[in-house]
Amino acid sequence: MIGGETLRMPLMTPSAARRADGGPACLLLVEDERMLADMLLDALAFAGYDVHHADTGDRALSLTARLRPDLLLLDVNLPGLDGFGVAARLRESGDGVPVIFLTARDTAADLRDGFLAGGDDYLTKPFRLEELRLRVEAVLRRTMPREPSGDRLAVADLVMDVVAHRVWRGTREVTLSRTEFGLLRYLMAHAGRVHSRAELLRGVWGQGFDSDTSLVETYISYLRRKVDDGPARLIHTVRGVGYALRAPGGEAP
Repeated sequence: MIGGETLRMPLMTPSAARRADGGPACLLLVEDERMLADMLLDALAFAGYDVHHADTGDRALSLTARLRPDLLLLDVNLPGLDGFGVAARLRESGDGVPVIFLTARDTAADLRDGFLAGGDDYLTKPFRLEELRLRVEAVLRRTMPREPSGDRLAVADLVMDVVAHRVWRGTREVTLSRTEFGLLRYLMAHAGRVHSRAELLRGVWGQGFDSDTSLVETYISYLRRKVDDGPARLIHTVRGVGYALRAPGGEAP
């Protein structure tokens, strides 16, 4: 069990949820106990997740803004700002990242406070790694965007034929480079969701470009000139966060 006196741990079988672009789900583990954090990081990485670590509440907020993780595994008893406070601040800022609380606090009041703070699940210590894996998978199944099935994507009058590598805005066909097509496909597959520059760099270009955020801005401007030059704009900048593609009216299709 994890978080108790017994530290015998069954290994987690590799079975990580995947993003629509095929990459592993990104997890942020927020835990200040170093030994416990190391064990969980190893287990989650072995299970196939892209996992990162923060040891304070303030660090968790900073990394969440930069990494845009698919899930937070959030200890409650943190130095300074505690886990409930972290979740509450995220929800107040409009960040809907899913949260699983990990804590030894198991009273009914604690459980209520966790869900009221914006938690999606609550796992009390000690726990088994297999239970953690199942909880993570269950939350990600509910919350991770999935690429629509079939060969076509559509948002308002923007249509993409994935197999034929063709794009139309209304009746006008748009010619895109391979990179422009990849970026537009990623945005359309996750329509309505706000993506940070770092997330787009990982999802479209890969991990090797993490320091060059100007690359995203450049290609967003290319897409805007080619597919978003009319009055009904689809590509939106969310100040201080990133970019989103959404149908007029602000709703995802």
